[in-house]
Amino acid sequence: MRWTCCLCTVGQVVHTLSEGLPVYGVTSLRGEMFLLRWKNERRDHVEVYDIINYCLLRCLTVPNLRGFADMTSCENYLCVYIADDIVECIHRLDSHGKAATRWPVNDKPWGLSVNRAHNLLVSCIDVRKIKEYSSHGDLLREITLPFGIIHPSHAVQLTSSQFVVCHGDLGDQVHGVSMITADGRQIVHSHGGLWGSGSGQCDGPCHLAVDQSDMVFVADLNNRRVKLLSPTLSYMRDVVTSDILKWCPDRLCLDRHSRRMYATENEWKDDKFTAGRVVVFSI
Repeated sequence: MRWTCCLCTVGQVVHTLSEGLPVYGVTSLRGEMFLLRWKNERRDHVEVYDIINYCLLRCLTVPNLRGFADMTSCENYLCVYIADDIVECIHRLDSHGKAATRWPVNDKPWGLSVNRAHNLLVSCIDVRKIKEYSSHGDLLREITLPFGIIHPSHAVQLTSSQFVVCHGDLGDQVHGVSMITADGRQIVHSHGGLWGSGSGQCDGPCHLAVDQSDMVFVADLNNRRVKLLSPTLSYMRDVVTSDILKWCPDRLCLDRHSRRMYATENEWKDDKFTAGRVVVFSI
């Protein structure tokens, strides 16, 4: 079966935000872009920009935030979620920073996404689980992933209720993207295998985005690219290539309304992240 897609062949850079402190998450909500940055003073963790001129509008402080793993947003509840991998909890913040709550995950949270039911999906990287929560922190279910999936870093749920999960960490032989049944028991499609740089391989697939046709974008960290896969996880093309990026892409956000993709990239130097930025692509 041939899959058709209205997306352009290669993402075009429309804006690059100024370099600054490392960026650990990016999301969009109601015409605004939210960036999660590590700041030693433990305030103004979230920077909010408009998506027309990319001007800084305001900064939000997340009380008691210690870990920076990922960020996502929910248009239904007008809130932002942040994964805290140090305290092992989720922080929930309204879009203007006026109300902040948190709840425990009791495992190390990593990637975050919101499904069609407006629930939060938390990928727990060390225990091969996806945990689904209501917007106010009620644990709705836990999904244990098949044994072939090691170190799941991010999961998204498709319109079919199946899950797409990217997995594989430093030291793992298998790096890839898998589609899993809604109950989490079986792998139905896979992309990747032994880590590498070929079109059918990945090296550090760490974050996903999905469009309205269930086409899958993959941040392939160590290969410095963003790949596009079909709804059955067949390789289509690279939509962001290494010659466009300065560093390695590690978080993605696809704004379906504006047809913009936000990709974070960070500089790794002296065994730590030293700088980061967000690149905006027209897709």
